[in-house]
Amino acid sequence: MRERLRSARLVAVAILGFLLLNYPLLSLTDSEATVLGIPGLYAYLFAVWALLIGLIALLVRGSR
Repeated sequence: MRERLRSARLVAVAILGFLLLNYPLLSLTDSEATVLGIPGLYAYLFAVWALLIGLIALLVRGSR
C-alpha cells in the first residue's frame, strides 16, 4: 500500500513538471525582465527544475 502511494505521488510530480515546463507557462516568463541579473525564462526553468528534483528527493527518501 505504501509503495502504491509513493508511486502515485511520483506520477503527480511528473505531471506537475510537465505542466510547469509546458508552453503556456513558459511564455509568461519569456520577456526582457531579469531576476538578479538572470533572464526571467532561465530563472524560471532553473527554479522549476530545482523544485522538481527536491520534491522527488523528498518522496524517494521519505519512503525508506
